[in-house]
Amino acid sequence: MSRPFEIRVRPIPGWLDWKRLLGPGSWESIELADGRLELTGQLGRKAAADLSARLRGVGIGGSLLEFEVRPPLHRKELRQAATEEARRYRKGSIGFSRKGTRLDAEGKFSLTPESLALEIGERAGGMKVIDACAGAGGNAIGFARAGCRVLAIELDEARIAMARHNAKVYGVEGRIEFVCGDAVELVPGQKADLLFIDPPWGERYDKARVELGDLAPCERLLAASSHIDRVWMKVPPSFDPVTVPGCTVEAFFGSGSGDSRRVKFLLVKSGIPC
Repeated sequence: MSRPFEIRVRPIPGWLDWKRLLGPGSWESIELADGRLELTGQLGRKAAADLSARLRGVGIGGSLLEFEVRPPLHRKELRQAATEEARRYRKGSIGFSRKGTRLDAEGKFSLTPESLALEIGERAGGMKVIDACAGAGGNAIGFARAGCRVLAIELDEARIAMARHNAKVYGVEGRIEFVCGDAVELVPGQKADLLFIDPPWGERYDKARVELGDLAPCERLLAASSHIDRVWMKVPPSFDPVTVPGCTVEAFFGSGSGDSRRVKFLLVKSGIPC
């Protein structure tokens, strides 16, 4: 029987569900000087290779994860694990599940998966919500399905038409008011319990560290929303929450069989807790 491989992963934010991220294994945690964690454990050869493939190049909470395995794995094993991980990822979280919905190129990679959008909506508990970057309507539909009244704002006319169509497919168009315009200009004149911001990240966001200033609409929308009690932002996994003083953070994992141990995005909350 081959001896196990010694694994070390760091730095892990204290708010992250690291058991879900790392998967089965006998793990021990050590708190680092900055409050983050270092995880050590032992895994078999294949499990170690699979974890290496999943965490390679991943940044969470403002830092790239450091992954060490001893003894080192062979390159052939790592290449095979990377191929298998890419194949698994194809069975990721579903965007829209209903037939007849419409998405453009941006929506195909930026849409909040349906199950996660609904989960966020349910946490809003029937509030009046402003969705400041509505896009194809995924988040607005999730809030509306959870019983919220939603003002969905989108700068692009084609995308607001697409969002309106998708809301009809889900039968919630009556709970969403769609407005085409600049949210930075519109938000100050609106009343709501919650401002939700899902800024366009693009596919090539910095996987190591993203700051508030890197997400153009967020800074301006935060400045324009002082009259709203709660602001939630959906941001990349590598977002550094230190750039939003006083916020709380939650990592959302995928809901598909191929991405259930991958962090899809962070939900950064500021203001009055729900």
